Amino acid sequence: MYIIETHAAPSPRRVNIFLAEKGIVVRREERDMMTDDLKHGAFATLNPWHRVPVLVLDDGRAISETIAICRYFEEISPEPPLFGVGPIGKAEVEMWNRRVEFGLWSAVFTVFRHLHPKMAHLEVPQVPAWGEVNKEKVAFELGRLDERLRASPFIAGDAFSVADITALVAVDFMRPARLGKPDAFANVSRWHRDVSARPSAKA
Repeated sequence: MYIIETHAAPSPRRVNIFLAEKGIVVRREERDMMTDDLKHGAFATLNPWHRVPVLVLDDGRAISETIAICRYFEEISPEPPLFGVGPIGKAEVEMWNRRVEFGLWSAVFTVFRHLHPKMAHLEVPQVPAWGEVNKEKVAFELGRLDERLRASPFIAGDAFSVADITALVAVDFMRPARLGKPDAFANVSRWHRDVSARPSAKA
């Protein structure tokens, strides 16, 4: 079993943090997502969507998409639970993770992909106006999360979960997206300090 990744990229980082929280070690194979390295040869067969990460199982089957990979490891190693406990707990984690993905995560990466010059060859066409619009969406989504974190220590409730991993990587990626830090949002900033202090955040 091994994971194909571009280690510095945000989606592989979500998997790496997840595995660090679980204490799971998996062999890695590095590919460069900024080139055509993902569009040809064996990798293109493993994942025709040409994206990392991809988990390759011992029998050769491949699982791509970040949350699908995390769910696989949750099933084979359920402790500590990062997708919630019980019907309500699992539903709440799913709800909040999707809110973060469709909200903050999507807005931050839209800004990056449509405004950063290094992404011009991957985001075709770049639409700078759409990138600028999403700067406002980033602030809006941070406000939503700030309200949530006013009454909750973590995104989905009292326990650290995959929703926190998604949000942590999104907030950290605000810097390369040239969006600065969420300093205007006191509850987000408190939460960010707390989750950044976890050993897994360095994965």
